[in-house]
Amino acid sequence: MSDLTHIDASGAAHMVDVSSKPDTMREAVAEGVIAMQPPVIAAIKAGDIKKGDVLGTARIAGIMAAKRTSDLIPLCHPLPISSVSVDFNYVETGIHVETKVRTSGKTGVEMEALTAASIALLTIYDMAKALDKGMTIGPVRLLAKSGGKSGDWQAT
Repeated sequence: MSDLTHIDASGAAHMVDVSSKPDTMREAVAEGVIAMQPPVIAAIKAGDIKKGDVLGTARIAGIMAAKRTSDLIPLCHPLPISSVSVDFNYVETGIHVETKVRTSGKTGVEMEALTAASIALLTIYDMAKALDKGMTIGPVRLLAKSGGKSGDWQAT
């Protein structure tokens, strides 16, 4: 078990000590999609959802989620987030989200970008569920990350 970074010698989960790691610029980009019926897409575009501004609310929810990731994912470190962007575009079957999170720190922001995308999509679902309870979310995935010991990575 000693090769597992988040398990100690006795097999218990623990948060990795990153105090000796240098601060580096870190960035992560994630994406996801929510599929819905065409009339729901039209209603969101037209601003006809009774709960209000769907994408504006989802953007704020995604930003808040990135900042609170360590409260949700047990072994994530709280990070001083430098920036979060949450951008949407309409696709034929629904709405696509792309999130970007940056920090200068000792550990990466992949989980923050993924959490932001997930919560933004869940917020869209919550706001539009009265029109379509059959909406589907996914896939949500990491597109790219940069910085840190492991260097840059990009999805294929």
